[in-house]
Amino acid sequence: MSKVALSSPRLTGVRPKHMSPELVSLLARLIVVLILSLAISLVNENFHSLSNLTNVLRQASLLFLVASGATLVIVAGAIDLSIGANVTLSACVAAGVMHSTGSAALGIATALAIGTAVGLINGALVAWLKLPSFLVTYGSLWILSGLALNYMGGVPITGFPKEFRYLGSGFLFGVPVPILIMFGVVGVASFLMHLTTFGQQIFMMGANRETAALSGVPVQRNLLLVFALSGVCSGLAAIVALGRVNSADPGMGDPFLLPAIAAILVGGASLSGGTGTVLGTVLGALLLTIVLNAMNLLTISSAWQPFATGAVLVAAMLADTAMNRRRR
Repeated sequence: MSKVALSSPRLTGVRPKHMSPELVSLLARLIVVLILSLAISLVNENFHSLSNLTNVLRQASLLFLVASGATLVIVAGAIDLSIGANVTLSACVAAGVMHSTGSAALGIATALAIGTAVGLINGALVAWLKLPSFLVTYGSLWILSGLALNYMGGVPITGFPKEFRYLGSGFLFGVPVPILIMFGVVGVASFLMHLTTFGQQIFMMGANRETAALSGVPVQRNLLLVFALSGVCSGLAAIVALGRVNSADPGMGDPFLLPAIAAILVGGASLSGGTGTVLGTVLGALLLTIVLNAMNLLTISSAWQPFATGAVLVAAMLADTAMNRRRR
């Protein structure tokens, strides 16, 4: 279903008949990630150290958690620009609850509840009032940021219960917990997208919403669900981010928005809807994180990191466009 260039047999060799275009697309992206990793290892031997690779996966897992729910929204033909601000507000209020009660469970419940509530409100405005998702979530971005600023009052909240910090900085069987959470989200989201009627319907909605509605697809309900799931993932990302940095501030989610959207698009999704996978988003997040990690290892100024992220995204889009033209 993906239209991305890297799925082209011209890049990946002759595609076996039993392999779907989606699988070829994912394998092609995985090959790009491996080749890039090998190239960086040849330039800087510290890249392939266990500690650095673990750090790369941990950073990519947090970016993926922010982007995972938004992947479903984009596949359904909409967009959620409030994900970063949702992470911020969910994290700030959860931090306040934990600071006043000392309860990690209440903090977790608060983050998930706020994230989900924001998603449901966005979804209701898009589904029932038929407002453009871009404008709805862009407005939400500013509203949530304003709420977080007023809630925090300019003072960060630090110091959370040990069991809560475990979710962002702990290890289970030698593997960082955020990476295990990422695997769990990938499994659940992949199941929803590819093995359920709901998943088939959101692909149909992204391809042509009017046709999907005429075919009996509950478009409004599904839009509400994908925005709610995006909110849940933002709340989950807020929990992991809080546990990792042990501090909440009103700007902590801002840096995630554009890289998360970039990871989704680099992973093979299209802003026009109907294409994309969460596994592709994992590879997109991993690719962007590897590039930024390489820049740090090579002591390239952090001022160039936005440029690098944009360059990777533009290169992916150009390759997509070129290969689509060849197919025609």
